Amino acid sequence: MTKVLAIEDDALLRDSIVNVLTLRGLTAIAAENGYVGLKLAQENLPNLVLCDVRMPGLSGYEVLKSLREDPNTATIPLIFLTAENTPEVMAMGADLGANGYLCKPFSTSELMIAIAPFI
Repeated sequence: MTKVLAIEDDALLRDSIVNVLTLRGLTAIAAENGYVGLKLAQENLPNLVLCDVRMPGLSGYEVLKSLREDPNTATIPLIFLTAENTPEVMAMGADLGANGYLCKPFSTSELMIAIAPFI
């Protein structure tokens, strides 16, 4: 079964993502911050990671960098979730190896379209 890890510090959005994914028959794993998300990614080796860019503690950029440095997680696709739709944010993620962006707020259909190539 396809596993998707959602790393998002906003509880409402995180729960919403998990519910949408679960209703679509995917295994959804939730993490409330980058530290927990990184640990869960290493333990569960999901097929896809959805990760907020701006989080307290470990940012999404730091999560992505750590995932790419670990041979076990280096090839897991990661889509950033961000409210900052700027060229600088996009360039930073691209430089680190992000596979895409989903700008907040997003609809269920936008989420499903964004993740479709990876599940």
